[in-house]
Amino acid sequence: MTSIQPIEPSTTLIPEKNTTKTLAVGVVTAIVVAALPFVVGAAGGNYWVRVLDFAMLYVMLALGLNVVVGFAGLLDLGYIAFYAVGAYVAALLTSPHLTTQFAWIASMFPGGLHTPYWIVVPCAMALAAIFGVLLGAPTLRLRGDYLAIVTLGFGEIVRIFMNNLDRPVNITNGPQGITGVAPLQVFGFNLAQPHEILGFTFTSVYMYYYVFVICALLVIWVCTRLQHSRIGRAWAAIREDEIAAKAMGINTRNVKLLAFAMGASFGGLSGAMFGAFQGFVSPESFTFWESVVVLACVVLGGMGHIPGVILGAVLLAVFPEFLRSTMGPLQHMLFGHEIVDTEVIRQLLYGLAMVVIMLYRSEGLWPAAKHEDKIAKIAKRASKKPIRA
Repeated sequence: MTSIQPIEPSTTLIPEKNTTKTLAVGVVTAIVVAALPFVVGAAGGNYWVRVLDFAMLYVMLALGLNVVVGFAGLLDLGYIAFYAVGAYVAALLTSPHLTTQFAWIASMFPGGLHTPYWIVVPCAMALAAIFGVLLGAPTLRLRGDYLAIVTLGFGEIVRIFMNNLDRPVNITNGPQGITGVAPLQVFGFNLAQPHEILGFTFTSVYMYYYVFVICALLVIWVCTRLQHSRIGRAWAAIREDEIAAKAMGINTRNVKLLAFAMGASFGGLSGAMFGAFQGFVSPESFTFWESVVVLACVVLGGMGHIPGVILGAVLLAVFPEFLRSTMGPLQHMLFGHEIVDTEVIRQLLYGLAMVVIMLYRSEGLWPAAKHEDKIAKIAKRASKKPIRA
């Protein structure tokens, strides 16, 4: 009697991951990221390293907004409000502003209110998440344009609120902003001062760069785990068809609120880092234009695709500064003097580049692979493997 031999696990249609290739790519990427500020600093000085610092802040912001827009499909035009919340939490808890305005706080902290950042950052993330829930709760039934209008209004309300909360009680110092925000201190290192490590002198912009990279890596890790979790699949179901998601038993209310809260918490993290980096916080840093730029990072990079969002954030942080530094000298070289204001040309080319990308790469520069393409790729790779009986 002929016996039927079971198929061994190695002959299934799902191919094994190429761990060697993945490890090699990871090592090369780590080396490039670690060496990048030295290369950029040697070529353009500390100014361009500072641009890299802001690029890392944009990466964190874009990844946070990607949770709301890319994963859950909820349009948010006021995301910069959570950035403002995180920045003001850092400013209020680490600067002398509150002790100079309120005698009872000064009596409790005679040496000044110098809250350590290991307390400030969780507070900033938690408060931003609460604001995210407060925004999400009344907008659960809204979609598309209506949701965009409400979130836009929320972002402007927060900015105007910060701009006018200097009377009758001075909390935010109004349009003048809050100065004296304490810099980050990591393992006793004051990041506002240069430090010599292994014979290399690291100035402030270099130190902040590596801290921001670590924060961005943590955000990437959390976003990746969320995307491939049950919650991430629920977000994807809501994004594709909310009615069908409800029919499958998904609690769309709680899942959408979680998307707003998680996305907002990453905005609070980047805001706290921004406050420490700048040493100064004012409402002018949190205009509607900033929300548009962060949304453009997500859309141009590729909504829902983490590597694409990172690419979009880096490009939109670096490209405008590149135009700013080259348009003036280029006009002087061609015409002998500056014909058109450099800022006007920068904005024109910036907008033109986004229009061209949207025309020819409507899904973004690095969109996520389609499900059909993934299945075809798996089948093609599996067909090359012999199936043993």
